[in-house]
Amino acid sequence: MNQTESSNKRKVWQSPIGAQEIAGGSIKLQESQFGFKSANGSDPFVYWLETRPLEGGRNVVVRNDKHGAEDMFPQGYNARTLVHEYGGGAYAVLPECTVFGDAQEIIVFVNYKDQRLYLAASGKEPRALSCEGPWRYADLVFDKNRNRILCVMEILPEAGGEPQNVIAAVSLELDQNSVGNEPIVLYAGHDFFAFPRLNESGSLCAFIAWEHPNMPWDESRLFLADLNDPTREPEIVAGGVDNSVYQPLFAPDGTLFFVDEESGFWNIYKISAPETVFSSSSVEKKIPVVSMSAEFGLPLWVFADNTYALAEDEKSLYSVYCEKGLWFLSLLEFDNKKNHYTFCKIETPFTDMDYVSARGTDIVMIAGAPNMVRSVVKFDTRDKSFQILRSGSSLQIDKGFISIPQTIEFEGANKELAHAFFYPPQNKNVEVNNIDKPPLIVRSHGGPTSASDAVLNLTYQFWTSRGFAVVDVNYGGSTGFGRKYRNRLLKNWGIVDMLDCQGAAQYLCDKGLVDPKRLIIAGGSAGGYTTLCALTFCDTFTAGCSYYGIGDLKALMNDTHKFESRYLDSLIGPYPEAASLYFDRSPINFTNKLNCPVIFFQGLEDKVVPPSQAEQMVAALKDKKVTVAYLAYEGEQHGFRKAENIKRTMEAELYFYALIFDLDLKEKIEPISVNF
Repeated sequence: MNQTESSNKRKVWQSPIGAQEIAGGSIKLQESQFGFKSANGSDPFVYWLETRPLEGGRNVVVRNDKHGAEDMFPQGYNARTLVHEYGGGAYAVLPECTVFGDAQEIIVFVNYKDQRLYLAASGKEPRALSCEGPWRYADLVFDKNRNRILCVMEILPEAGGEPQNVIAAVSLELDQNSVGNEPIVLYAGHDFFAFPRLNESGSLCAFIAWEHPNMPWDESRLFLADLNDPTREPEIVAGGVDNSVYQPLFAPDGTLFFVDEESGFWNIYKISAPETVFSSSSVEKKIPVVSMSAEFGLPLWVFADNTYALAEDEKSLYSVYCEKGLWFLSLLEFDNKKNHYTFCKIETPFTDMDYVSARGTDIVMIAGAPNMVRSVVKFDTRDKSFQILRSGSSLQIDKGFISIPQTIEFEGANKELAHAFFYPPQNKNVEVNNIDKPPLIVRSHGGPTSASDAVLNLTYQFWTSRGFAVVDVNYGGSTGFGRKYRNRLLKNWGIVDMLDCQGAAQYLCDKGLVDPKRLIIAGGSAGGYTTLCALTFCDTFTAGCSYYGIGDLKALMNDTHKFESRYLDSLIGPYPEAASLYFDRSPINFTNKLNCPVIFFQGLEDKVVPPSQAEQMVAALKDKKVTVAYLAYEGEQHGFRKAENIKRTMEAELYFYALIFDLDLKEKIEPISVNF
């Protein structure tokens, strides 16, 4: 039965997409990869990592074959590393061994509670591999020739100061006393490391390193190290000033592939025989595998997110790449006769793909589309068929309630072209009155060196199915558009991002698609900073929502973790030389200009953006009698993992907007405390 809007008081549409269902029925999927091919010739296992809100945000390694899926360890274990706080590369697959008594494929993983390495096998209680100590591990790689794990390791300081980052090794030989093995440092001397990768013989190790004040996408270098000669210094083979590198990978014939940004876009390159050109001259030996105005790499926020993998012939590559915010799949096929690569785009139904792994004629990856949440997907390259092994949501939604994003381009900061995905309201049970324009939620993504995607986002559908419009902005500084677009934010954070979000809202108002009197801006982390800047320094928006956002740049610089401790050097300027900019761009210093309602959400164990950031803003707004609400969660860190907190956040935000905009809210939601 249609519900026609007729009263002046706008109704919040009734929707089957509830916060409870989203929080309880959704999981986050990452780190898909193949195991090793079994001795009997059967297909290899597929593994992935899933974050389960109903289990308190626990991360579980799952493996799957034709018989179904199974967890690799029981309750009480959680595969999550805290290196760089954002983690990644929390597990690795090992071939058949007899650690647990019978020969079987096992995994090694980082356990969240104690950050130690553990071995796990199907149906077995995990066994500690590393000993207790001030170490955290990530980006795990199996060194088959020496029966050990190579990894990135953080050594925590005894008292104050920054952790030390190194490349380390941990033996896979279990000690008899079950105390665990102590790590051995292999390579140090750089502020950060990532992607330790071995050649087939185990003689060479490639890795990426970078130094303060750079972030890995600003400037990083690819090193080659001789594992057979520990006295020999690792040598630089790619990367450098105004150039960043990503994901080295050795082919069995010794070819070293990697992603390099020399052209202004992350493209794939190779060095054909690094063993024979292992010297500074090898920099001149790199040749492009593909040259396109497209991104074949990602900003290195988390470890071990692969964008390409070797094809069955071990010379060609299957790779995903991004053009203007949308991701595609390709085959870079090696032509033996012409000794070069041909590019072939592979049609898929997906708009976002990563964590690519290949084995034989199959590919596995995490992929999503406008009508599909991110899922574990297996692709058979022979018949071009796709199989969903694990969906990121158990929620079944009628397509009549799904808003499909529209790609929009608009004039943003400095009159330059900016990009966004627009989600109009969608509810098959409602006949929309064109005169009554919907409220708009402008979403500013985190990072800020990150990007929005066009994948089915159930949180966005929560809003659009209730009559709100959503626009997800890829403001200047976002990735997926090349280095020039990303560099728009250098020294301009809090300006370009804010103006681009403002530009998106203005564009939609000018098109008559949204209500200019009901403009909301919301974002988390760096997106929360953009949100608070927009609410403070411009008058476009009438309400806002900050999830663990930043209000005080100077305090952030002093309080945050090592990985991002010098991030603001490039986004704002070096401190104290740019002290005035830090002051001028911190909303906490100009709360006299912030006069519209704001709701804040914060995890009390957040080490990236500490709770003090939200608490200062809330206190200041209370003092000046601005409408404000604040919800803080025990046990939550940077981003919410527990189902009950995810649900509470969505419902509280809806309750807040209904109160502010005098919306007719029929749903029963637990009230929140609001200071007027």
